[in-house]
Amino acid sequence: MMAHMTMRIALVSALALSISACAKKKPEDLPPPPATTAPAPSTEAPMPSTSTGTVPGSRADFLAQAGTDTIFFGTDGYDVDAEDQATLARQAEWLAKFPNVSVTVEGHADERGTREYNLALGERRANAAKNYLVSQGVSASRLSVISYGKERPVASGSDEASWAQNRRAVTVVPN
Repeated sequence: MMAHMTMRIALVSALALSISACAKKKPEDLPPPPATTAPAPSTEAPMPSTSTGTVPGSRADFLAQAGTDTIFFGTDGYDVDAEDQATLARQAEWLAKFPNVSVTVEGHADERGTREYNLALGERRANAAKNYLVSQGVSASRLSVISYGKERPVASGSDEASWAQNRRAVTVVPN
């Protein structure tokens, strides 16, 4: 009987101890937040900027200097006309200033035609732009091409104005 009573007392004591261990304690006071200080001056030289405030060699600089990254094509066409040649010549001038920059020329088509046809047409458009840039002295190794066909339209709509905006090649400078 005595052993049974001792066991009960031990069990009740263990239960009380385990319950008290689960009780919430008042959190300690936290130290005050650190004082705000000015950031340490940078030891790196600041990036030079052009008069437009853009970083030379950046996508923004490309657009500012070349005027546009896009040329347009006629229906089912991939010929580079005189206006497009002028645009690509400005792009080539910029690329000559930044020989370490590589770009991707994307070819696009409007929604008409099959997926396969438009992918092939987009590739011909991208290659036409690439070939013109190469003719202007840009190394072919700096230029890659990709065709999106009709998969990435910039204008949604089933009319001539929308289709004309989607028949394009875009020179993409990485950020």
